[in-house]
Amino acid sequence: MLFHFISEMGNTASVKTEASVSAEPPATTAPAPETKPKKKICCACPDTKKLRDNCIVQNGEDACGKFIEAHLQCLRAEGFNV
Repeated sequence: MLFHFISEMGNTASVKTEASVSAEPPATTAPAPETKPKKKICCACPDTKKLRDNCIVQNGEDACGKFIEAHLQCLRAEGFNV
C-alpha cells in the first residue's frame, strides 16, 4: 500500500492508493465479518509489525514474506481490509 502526501495551503492530507502486486486472486479461508476496526492501522498488531519491520531492514522485503503475511493476517483479524 502506498501513501502520497498532498499539501494545499498549509494543510496536509493523506491519499491512499493501491498497488497491484500479482495477477492471482488472494487466497481466502473464510470471509471476515464486516466490522469497523477498533484501532488505527498504525497501532494494530504491534508485535507482528515489529517482526516484519526488523526483518525488512535486516534482510530486504523479498526475504520476509512470512512476516509480511503474518502481519497482514493480524490486521485482517482486527477488521482491516488489507
